[in-house]
Amino acid sequence: MYLLAKPLLMRMDPERSHDLVISGLARASRSPAGIRALRAAWGRRATSLPVKVMGIEFPNPVGLAAGLDKQGNAGAALGALGFGWVELGTVTPLPQDGNPRPRMFRLVTREAIINRMGFNSIGLDAFLANLEAMPRDVIRGINIGKNAATPVERAADDYLACLDAVHRHADYVTINISSPNTRNLRDLQEDRALDALLEAISTRADALNSKNGRKVPLVLKVAPDLDDGQVQAIANLVKRHGIDAVAATNTTISRDAVTGLPHADETGGLSGPPLRDLATRIIAALHAELGGVTPIIGIGGIDSADAALRKISAGASLVQIYTGLIYRGPGLVAEVVNGLARACRYAGHDNDTAAWLSTLHDHD
Repeated sequence: MYLLAKPLLMRMDPERSHDLVISGLARASRSPAGIRALRAAWGRRATSLPVKVMGIEFPNPVGLAAGLDKQGNAGAALGALGFGWVELGTVTPLPQDGNPRPRMFRLVTREAIINRMGFNSIGLDAFLANLEAMPRDVIRGINIGKNAATPVERAADDYLACLDAVHRHADYVTINISSPNTRNLRDLQEDRALDALLEAISTRADALNSKNGRKVPLVLKVAPDLDDGQVQAIANLVKRHGIDAVAATNTTISRDAVTGLPHADETGGLSGPPLRDLATRIIAALHAELGGVTPIIGIGGIDSADAALRKISAGASLVQIYTGLIYRGPGLVAEVVNGLARACRYAGHDNDTAAWLSTLHDHD
């Protein structure tokens, strides 16, 4: 089905194609029959491969990365494709249009994308309304960010406003400080700024956990464009503030892997296979610094089970897909899940994902 639609979608402007697909999935999300059809066509192909990370029981370790469903209105349909969970957002406190168009570009020969969307968001009120309509049987992370107009020194206000609003709707919350498309946002990854931000967020999260009677884990999403010193500093702060997991990584501003290709000089974040090795290096470095105690969600260039296995071998406990889904279609989800299940069985662990991960990570 996707193979038939793909040529038409690829001839469209990338953002228009994206909006068309998400609109269709949003309609399906409101229809029990639509959800059943998607699950029958795609979701049932994915085998069960349960894993417990951050205290959450995931049906399998393959999730949807943030950015595809920014407005939180298509999560039920996306979950029906076989994902173990979906991450929605990034959501900002106030509605904002994001950066001017065009702001999304395909590098087709590398199955990559450059985007400079800039946290286009419907804002918390509309986002929460969409979450209210979403079935609770889909595990969801909520990715939060700051408005472009908010000075970076007041960024904590925006993150706290988002955390307050989404806490009761989220299975976990991701703190996005690593998008390259909001001015000065990545400055929050610097030692002193990150220390203050994580202190404020973790303190508020503790209060909300007590108030709402449930712990909602916190995930920090980092960039791939970090040196060893920055990785070490971030890992130390993650441990200091009790952050529950690290998502590695966001898109890259590097163009080393795509030099000379059409659109390679566009500003924005590069995703897809050209990001793969860079992201995997950061995962391995974080795993070494975190001592295997804090779990890592591996993201970047996953377009096959082998690519996902490389992330897991480097230290990830979960993986997420975005760009690969666009180029390979929804069949990629089951392909990756089933490939990981085969690797788990081949290692002698049947479908005991925790034992398999422990073996892989202890052999670093």
